[in-house]
Amino acid sequence: MAPEIDRTPPYLQVVAKLRGQIVAGELKDGDRVPSVRKIAETWGISQATAMKAVAALRADGLVESVTGVGTIVRTESTLHRSATDRFARMLTTGKIYAPGEYAKILSADLAPAPARIADLLGIDEGAQAIRRQRVTYNESGPVSASVSWFAADLAETVPSLLSLERITGGTPGAIESATGRRGVETTDVHTADRATAEQAEQLGIEVGAPVTIGYNSLIDADGNTIEAGAYVSAGGRWTGTRARIA
Repeated sequence: MAPEIDRTPPYLQVVAKLRGQIVAGELKDGDRVPSVRKIAETWGISQATAMKAVAALRADGLVESVTGVGTIVRTESTLHRSATDRFARMLTTGKIYAPGEYAKILSADLAPAPARIADLLGIDEGAQAIRRQRVTYNESGPVSASVSWFAADLAETVPSLLSLERITGGTPGAIESATGRRGVETTDVHTADRATAEQAEQLGIEVGAPVTIGYNSLIDADGNTIEAGAYVSAGGRWTGTRARIA
């Protein structure tokens, strides 16, 4: 049975579905995207509309056409998954990283919260908070560098937040297991900038190279921030966001 079509233009619905599968890692780098003919049959749309959807994915840098093969997912060097996408993946699959991705934890300690992070956590600037720094990689190399911040009182209830070991299922899952607090909403804002010396070293790029920097938060049902973060990725990577996580 064909998926239900609503008032959104059909090709955008196809784009959203396929982009979601790519961002979630269900369609991995090197996988073939369904053919135009198959998309048209599955969704009950014309081949011209299906071609428009594939063209939109290609314009986003998520796929490429290979002669004699078809349309192939190409994300290792072009995609940066947003915090929202990682939170959504954790809540639906129990895994925060897509296939082929992994993170190295650089530090896990208590540190003074900078102003923007303090605002997100609802604490005073300079107050102690848990800080976890990491670099995320895929097979092509560094994808992003990020810092996650948490309220200091979680050090007792979720001691793994201060460990350099990766937390199975991600930090939101560990906090939910220990406290019952579940994320139901995220915020994610970003802008363009130039790489600092530290960012350049972490990402393997030149100082001053274009980067995307952003801030994100995971919020519980009471409107309180569970996790606040800051991240940076090299220029040329597309950031995909799926808004609904619960």
